Amino acid sequence: MATYPIRNRHWTRKEYDELIKSGFFDEDEPIELLGGQLIVAEPKGSPHSTAVALTVEALRMAFGPGWLVRVQDPVALDAESEPEPDVAVVPGLPRDYLAEHPARPALLVEVAESSLAFDRGHKGSLYARAGVADYWIVNLVDEVLEVYREPGPDRSAEFGWRFLDVQALRRGTTIAPLARLDVTVAVADLLP
Repeated sequence: MATYPIRNRHWTRKEYDELIKSGFFDEDEPIELLGGQLIVAEPKGSPHSTAVALTVEALRMAFGPGWLVRVQDPVALDAESEPEPDVAVVPGLPRDYLAEHPARPALLVEVAESSLAFDRGHKGSLYARAGVADYWIVNLVDEVLEVYREPGPDRSAEFGWRFLDVQALRRGTTIAPLARLDVTVAVADLLP
């Protein structure tokens, strides 16, 4: 009996957008395009939802007018990735993104419990490859804010890139987003 290698179908962001426009996916179906692969997102529990809401509130206060804080909406990272981070901060107003999703977020935030390893490795490498300068993980397992900065090449990383500067911050500390170094966000304001 002959055996054949398992092959995956590699999708582009353009193809993915066409599938969405054609109604192939339900609007609320939890799917993201990451590195050319369609990934089903894990269900979100109450602590996750609470942390997302807290993060959105804190970042809206910190960034202020002229910045849009988007919740679980697509970001056009590159030709083969359109993730839906829990929170994305982008410059401008909602109508600025009527024709296309934002491509250059100032800050991406994932809230992680069961997805912690995936958000650190898979998404972290993808975000670093795309040149995202500021990536945060609200780590519900260890109750810390993980801050990832300075993307750089690393052949051992999933997408060939990783963040070179990584910090874990606890309650009682603050962090200034790279796009707004004049403001600080209390880590406690992000954790449930």
